[in-house]
Amino acid sequence: MFNRKTAWFKKEPVSFIDAGKGRVVVLLHGYLGSAAIWEHTIENLSRSYRVIAIDLPGHGQTPCIGYVHSMEVMAKCVKAVMDSLHLKRYVIIGHSMGGYVALAFADLFPDTLKGFCLYHSTAYPDSEEKKRDRTRAIQLVKKDRRIYTTATIKNLFAVKNLKYLKSEIAFATAIARQTDVKGMVAALEGMKDRPARDLILGLVEYPIMMVVGEHDNVLPAESLLEQSQVIKNKTVLYLEHDGHFGFLESPRTSHKELRKFLRKCF
Repeated sequence: MFNRKTAWFKKEPVSFIDAGKGRVVVLLHGYLGSAAIWEHTIENLSRSYRVIAIDLPGHGQTPCIGYVHSMEVMAKCVKAVMDSLHLKRYVIIGHSMGGYVALAFADLFPDTLKGFCLYHSTAYPDSEEKKRDRTRAIQLVKKDRRIYTTATIKNLFAVKNLKYLKSEIAFATAIARQTDVKGMVAALEGMKDRPARDLILGLVEYPIMMVVGEHDNVLPAESLLEQSQVIKNKTVLYLEHDGHFGFLESPRTSHKELRKFLRKCF
């Protein structure tokens, strides 16, 4: 549907979508996602902006570049794409793991950002319990990738939305199944070892948006709202009917509020 382009990072091809014209918005998918997960968001935002949606290492059409994909390595991969296009300043919207990458990017390349959005994402590191969960997930992935993938995607939607959003769940599951075992393991290892980056939230002057799902099974709403308190120039979108996939569960509201945020950034 959208034109695909290729950049290079560590001698490996990085696949991305480049749609629209104007000020630049970067979309970073979550774990088990790809640029394709943003299909409707790209369609909406590319009417007014130039949208770059990247397949992060080990996801979509971008191969693995190592046994562990740290958030810093993924951020450098994103920078390689943006440098290949000679783009200097932009807003990053990162969903879940993509938000961890956005935070690493903000840490490494502070002068490039006009703002960023943590879309169902956190600046806190994994707790010891969460790290153990990631280790168990790695074992499950190696045992039966298909069963693990189906259960994981289902868990990202609010329980009450499961019966209404069957096509959205099928869509996200089909994309997730394109992720191979190596990509899953490398991402899980990278997320497990990421540092705390909540200091960034209170330090930067540019706008930051946080999207919070009341029924998020992965990141408790209370924790995200607590983090948002320190942001100087903040936008908080609280989705009272949604889980961890607001742009699929409530696309109309999500796109409307993203547009407001982008106007603030630019």
